[in-house]
Amino acid sequence: MNYQQYFSADVPSFLRSPVREIFRKVDLNAICSFAGGYPAADTFPLQEIPSLAASVLEKYGTKALQYGATQGVPELRELIARRYGVPVSQVQITTSSQQGIDVCSRVFLDPGDIVLANNPVYLGALQSFRAYRAQVMEVMGFTRFARNDNGTVIPSPEGASVSPAPKFIYVIPDFNNPSGETLSLEQRQELVRVARELDCLIVEDSPYRELRYSGEAVTSIRELAPERTLQLGSFSKIFAPGFRLGWIIGPEPLLEQIYVCKQCLDLCPPVFDQYLAAEFLGSGALDRNLQKTIALYRHRRDLMVSLLDRYMPAGVRWTYPEGGLFLWLTLPEGIDTVALYDQALSAGVAYVAGSFFYTDGSHRNTMRLNFSFIAEEKMEPGIQLLSNLLRNAL
Repeated sequence: MNYQQYFSADVPSFLRSPVREIFRKVDLNAICSFAGGYPAADTFPLQEIPSLAASVLEKYGTKALQYGATQGVPELRELIARRYGVPVSQVQITTSSQQGIDVCSRVFLDPGDIVLANNPVYLGALQSFRAYRAQVMEVMGFTRFARNDNGTVIPSPEGASVSPAPKFIYVIPDFNNPSGETLSLEQRQELVRVARELDCLIVEDSPYRELRYSGEAVTSIRELAPERTLQLGSFSKIFAPGFRLGWIIGPEPLLEQIYVCKQCLDLCPPVFDQYLAAEFLGSGALDRNLQKTIALYRHRRDLMVSLLDRYMPAGVRWTYPEGGLFLWLTLPEGIDTVALYDQALSAGVAYVAGSFFYTDGSHRNTMRLNFSFIAEEKMEPGIQLLSNLLRNAL
């Protein structure tokens, strides 16, 4: 039977996640895995969950087990609004931050539309944009853009217009996934200037903003341009990813259309999980847990950097992120991390090839390493395995 005839025109645009393909092949606990973006299980408030659940059931009873409002339960929306200094009407709860990316794609993108993104860019965002047949193009230092005769977006002369204009700029300004880098205030201001000049929106993806280990916090893009920014947040890295909860903060007219879109997706975010998150946030437990999480991740970041210093061959460079979950390695030209991957997996170590995060699949001599998930006793053997593999490839 030919099943291909039943698929929609969107299906060829779907991208497989190389990270998820790894999970299908191996047991992450059986190897030294730097591949996923998983938080450390040690950060999950396991001891507090029973009392939080009991408190939710005592306060809300069967209401916590019923359908809820599409915007999210009022208690959680109010706490998020208070935490980030916005009206409740500007908060929409989502079923994960990934859904926030997807609903932005659904609501704003038509086939052929342009999304500008920093390179390298979060793979899950690339998957979403391309699933809706958008063109994802590098923002190229936030300069002006125009189209040449071949339809390619290029830097344009001063004062030139853009045709067609991009629908939005997508960026993770704090501890970017995958590079770990943070945009300076000047870069954020330039991004806002470009967005206003092009009259496009900004999708500011901020799942890691609360996870800062050094340096000073930088003003968010939403604070610089609230009239055109949709800021995505997530409980996955600061509470537990299994609850699948996130939020969007943005202008009410934009959230109204997202609200309508979500009605056909999931009706409402998980109600019981929302009440758990509200109890966790409202009791102060989230901030207490964040202190422990930040201390743990700072230690793991510094441990990984020290191991890279000790074992990596000459010519390998890496970022030193001020927060988040990832380091980005750039290897000497000629080393192909895609071609090297099966050999690494056979040796017992996993990473994510950096080219998957580039809009054009370039930079095959790069890789992303996660430092939050791997057990500390496995980190040194894993870095040693990876270093030997790279040394042999030189």
